[in-house]
Order: sequence, then structure tokens, then C-alpha cells
Amino acid sequence: MAARAPHGSNQPPKIIYKKIYIEGHGGHHGGAWKVAYADFVTAMMAFFLLMWLLGATNEKQRKALADYFAPTLVQMKQNSAGSNGMFGGDSITDKDNYPHKASQTGTRSMTIPVEALGGDQVGTGQKGTLKDKAVLGAEDRKNFEKMHRQVAQAMSSNPKLSKLASHVRFVRTQNGLRIDLIDDANYSMFGVGTTQLEPEAAKLIGLIAESIRDTTNPIMIRGHTDSLGYGDPLAMNNWMLSSGRAEATRRRLASGGIPEQRFNRIEGVADREPMIEDNPADPRNRRVAITLLYRATSFGQ
Repeated sequence: MAARAPHGSNQPPKIIYKKIYIEGHGGHHGGAWKVAYADFVTAMMAFFLLMWLLGATNEKQRKALADYFAPTLVQMKQNSAGSNGMFGGDSITDKDNYPHKASQTGTRSMTIPVEALGGDQVGTGQKGTLKDKAVLGAEDRKNFEKMHRQVAQAMSSNPKLSKLASHVRFVRTQNGLRIDLIDDANYSMFGVGTTQLEPEAAKLIGLIAESIRDTTNPIMIRGHTDSLGYGDPLAMNNWMLSSGRAEATRRRLASGGIPEQRFNRIEGVADREPMIEDNPADPRNRRVAITLLYRATSFGQ
């Protein structure tokens, strides 16, 4: 702000500066509290996420999550076990790479879980593991052999069922044990063109139901036909016939004491998978396959 110079004076006008100071009105208008509040909300979100994970997972899944967020466990094990010189352990192939000597570095109880053998046994606990799968597979194969012997013995002791011995075939597959009930030119398990089981065939399926009643293996049933067609395929065809015969077999097994939850798949494939490939019309292509499937492990469940 410039003031007017006195009259008749050559002095320059004086300039006056006015400074205005604005005092602070408290720290509550700053941003520090927002940072603290954001940290609190983040911590609460992490806490509730942790609580949800604990409630929504089982013990094995929680173990996998803990191992994922602690990768240094494996590194500690590798760096500490037998790391006191070349071949400081028992041997180069020693399990867990631990020297088992007083001079070893690291603490085994901290780097390897209690009762864990490590090495070839890694990942072989009691549930949902390779070991569990191998044990179940061995038990299933043992049960399959027992069931096979029971059915063969019962058929041989029954004159009527012994005539059907050539119509029954046991086949070991990668999915389990398949029992084929096969027709031929002289005998059919079902009435011609129908889903009605013959009396001897019904007794045979009842015998199979009795032999597998005490097992827990899932069951798959697949119906097959030959290539002979029908006059009106819209009214009846081999797809309907094969699936209907598979369902009739399921009902007979169910009446023999097999629980409903054991039936894994019921399907008909018509003449698409002939047993006699060079002659699709051969009566031996008419068959019902009952497969006892291997039990699955419970990993992740």
C-alpha cells in the first residue's frame, strides 16, 4: 500500500506491507487420524478373514495354507540339516538330509513335524494322501477277489445258475472290477426287445447284490445292445432299450439290498461299443456291465 508523498516533496512514496498470520485451529482437521483408522480397518478385515478361514477349512487345508505362507520352513530344513560340510550327514541319500550327529546344525524338532518320517513318506498321512489311495486300492482289489470267488462258488452250487457261468465274465479295468452279463444265440438275460429280466438272470443279479452288499464301492451300470433296429425308432430304439436294461439291473440290485447312494452312474450306449467289433449284429454284443469302482480318497473334502 503506497501513501501519497507530501506536497512539494520529491521523496518517493512509502510502501507499507501488511502481513496476516492465520493460526491453526487444532490438529483434528489434519490427516493423521485417517491413517490410523485405515490401519484399524485393515487389521479388522484381516482378523475376520482369518476367522472365516478357520471356520471354512479342515485341518489338512489349514496345514496347506500355513505351509504356503511359511515357505522358509523348507529352506530352513535344507540349509540346516547336514549343512556342516560336504557329506556331513550319514550319506548322500539320507532321508530328510539329516546327519543324526551331535555336530549337526539345526533342530530337527523345529524343521520336521513330530512323527514325520520325511523322504519317501512325504505326503502320506492318514487322509486324502497317496498312501491312503494305495491302501484303499489294495483293499478294493482284495474285496473284488473275494466277491469273485463267492459268486463263482454260489453259481457252481446252484444247477440253474451254473448254466449261466459262460454268460458271466469278470474283467479288471483301470476303474475297478467289471462284471459283464452277456447274451448269446441260445440265451438272453432279458426278454427279446424288452427290459424284463429272465428269472435266472434276476437270481444271478441278486447273487451279485448279496456278494457286494457289505462293500462301499460306487457302482456303475452300462447297458449294451446289438445293431438290430426297430421298425419305428421314434417309438423304441436301442438307446432306450440299453438304458432301460441298465435301469432294470439297478432296480434288481437295489431290491437285493444295495443302498441308493452307491449307484454312481446308470447309462445306455446302444450298439456304440460292441464286444464283437467285426459283427455288430452278434447277439453277444447284448450285455449289461456292472462295474465296482475304486473308492476315491477324501482329499479336500
